[in-house]
Amino acid sequence: MFDIGLGELAIIALVAVLVLGPERLPEFAAQAGRFVRRMKGYADVARDELRRELGPEYSDLELRDLDPRNLVRKHITDAMALADDEPVREGLRPLAEGELPPYDADAT
Repeated sequence: MFDIGLGELAIIALVAVLVLGPERLPEFAAQAGRFVRRMKGYADVARDELRRELGPEYSDLELRDLDPRNLVRKHITDAMALADDEPVREGLRPLAEGELPPYDADAT
């Protein structure tokens, strides 16, 4: 999710110990855990409310499905699959190497 490796995590922990001190670090970690649980609860409530408002046909809706990157990726892959299935129309051919596409002065 955050794409943090072991090295980055170690540096973050070292900075946290230096800034907060070893005596306040457990208290801060507990606060961070409560915050994450609260945010997860808010996300769950929002997902359930969306499902209820959209109706039974969206009962399998997940919040990650609403990510714009996933939506674009899904539509592009669907369009590519349809394009592969479409037959080539009569009279159309690929351009030869160096051949310019036709130009219509009336269309511009």
